[in-house]
Amino acid sequence: MAAVVIAVVLAGLVAAPDQPSPVPATAAMLVLQLLHSLPRTRPIRDRFGAWTLTLQAVLLPLGGPAGFLAASVLLIVPRRARWALFAAVVGAAGLLHDGDLYTHLNAMGNALCQGLLVFALTRLSDLRDELAATRGELAARSVAAERARASGALEDALGTALSEIIRLASEGRPAAIVERATAARAEIRRAPEPAPLPPPGDMTPRTALPIIVIGHLWYPVIAVLYLVPVGPPPVLLALYIADIVAVVALQVHHVLPRPPGVPPRHAAWTLPAQALLAAAPLLAPDRPYPQLMWFAAGAILIVLASRPGWAWTLFAAYAALVPATLPARGWDALDTALWTAETAGGAMMFYGLALLARLVHRVREVRMSLAFLAVAEERRRIARDVHDLLGSGMWTIMVKAELAARDPAAGALADVAAVARRTLGDLRAIPDEGTALSASAELDSARDLLTAAGIDLTVTWPPGLDLPEPAGIVLREAVTNVMRHSAARHCLIEASRDGDRLRLRVVNDGAVPAGTPGQGLANLAARTAELHTRSLPDGTFELSVVLQPAGLGGDPDRVEPVAGAQLADDHTQVVADRPP
Repeated sequence: MAAVVIAVVLAGLVAAPDQPSPVPATAAMLVLQLLHSLPRTRPIRDRFGAWTLTLQAVLLPLGGPAGFLAASVLLIVPRRARWALFAAVVGAAGLLHDGDLYTHLNAMGNALCQGLLVFALTRLSDLRDELAATRGELAARSVAAERARASGALEDALGTALSEIIRLASEGRPAAIVERATAARAEIRRAPEPAPLPPPGDMTPRTALPIIVIGHLWYPVIAVLYLVPVGPPPVLLALYIADIVAVVALQVHHVLPRPPGVPPRHAAWTLPAQALLAAAPLLAPDRPYPQLMWFAAGAILIVLASRPGWAWTLFAAYAALVPATLPARGWDALDTALWTAETAGGAMMFYGLALLARLVHRVREVRMSLAFLAVAEERRRIARDVHDLLGSGMWTIMVKAELAARDPAAGALADVAAVARRTLGDLRAIPDEGTALSASAELDSARDLLTAAGIDLTVTWPPGLDLPEPAGIVLREAVTNVMRHSAARHCLIEASRDGDRLRLRVVNDGAVPAGTPGQGLANLAARTAELHTRSLPDGTFELSVVLQPAGLGGDPDRVEPVAGAQLADDHTQVVADRPP
């Protein structure tokens, strides 16, 4: 769509009735400007722009439109020199025309307005493509910033606690370790306040507004300079000027950049009023003036953009007033065709600005939405890992410290220090991609922890069975649940294979009534393809997950709803099976 709008606008500017008759230089300039402005030819502009710009400069004295050269200067010349050269092109446009003051100023005005508007159309198209191409980059940068923030917050909240636990273990103070680990575990369970995401920023392209204003303000100046020497009666001259000012003011009101879907205020009144005022000069007593028609025609497309069928129908009907009226006023077929083309081209120029500004706004919103979603997902992932990895570590530290307090000769304080160091490593890995946990290593840790807690453990693990990597964190969380939410005396850990499906079961007795809901089972549901839990009247609780060799049902961090029930945290109420 952007390419079509740009091509129609450029063709309309070449065919304008107040421009010299097209010559070979005009056609060549148009081809070069298409190379500079169309989205698909941007690589040519980037690579050969200096040469094509020089060729346009050579064509200018031969009849090439100065507005095209002015736009190309803004697109190609480095920033520090572009505006000085742009002003030089505008001045040269006036010097290349013979005639009175109006002729010189009109040529300069055309070069100024056409240059700015073609530049704006091209840059908005480029900006839309640039924003679309970098959507993922913004999300990645936002996630990186969130990880840095989370790393600092975790280090402040828990890193200090773990370092202190290591020190207390070296000093042989198990009671102090239990107290510090209890406080740290409470910190883990507390949902952190998320840092606010950065505001989306200004959604209005910075170049669009000043270009629109300048492009509109120049027109009344040129119109007045034209009308005064023509010498209409004073009353008629005043009416002409008032009509021009009103139409241009309403046009600025209609085309000012605004968010998509937000119409101009009072458009139901201002659009018909502008259409009538712009068409009225067709019936002027001295001669018809169709110049104002393209303002109102463009406004129809802009204001009714949400209803394209109506917009294009009314646009065509309104533009048809030009060829329907001019022949009746004595104009020949060529002038009628040229003024009709100018009406369509001028309308498309301002419609294109509004359309591309809206597309840029939309792409920026998509980029920001993707960044918000990426950061939110990263926060959920970090929260799951903090709960599952660090919560288990803190619980193990407490159990080992209590064992050391009961039996100082058991050597449990050395285990406390080792677990604290491991947990500190997990903490520092979480803000990146998280910690990879080996299922076999976690089985050894589970055996050690449950034995220290006086729980008999039975392990059924077929020789050579290798569970996928995420099974380690599932096993750690399941064993932590046994410790936290039961008075178990016996526990079973069982792994099995059924074709391509691998199952991990953890069964314990001594289940206690449900407490305050947390996040344990919900986190496991987010990590597994299939989760089943059930509790029996005799206090037995069973948790089983189905794993797949290639992973855990796709993306291990994807949260999918569990049909039929709200997952509760780590306690012995029945939870509906996850559908296979």
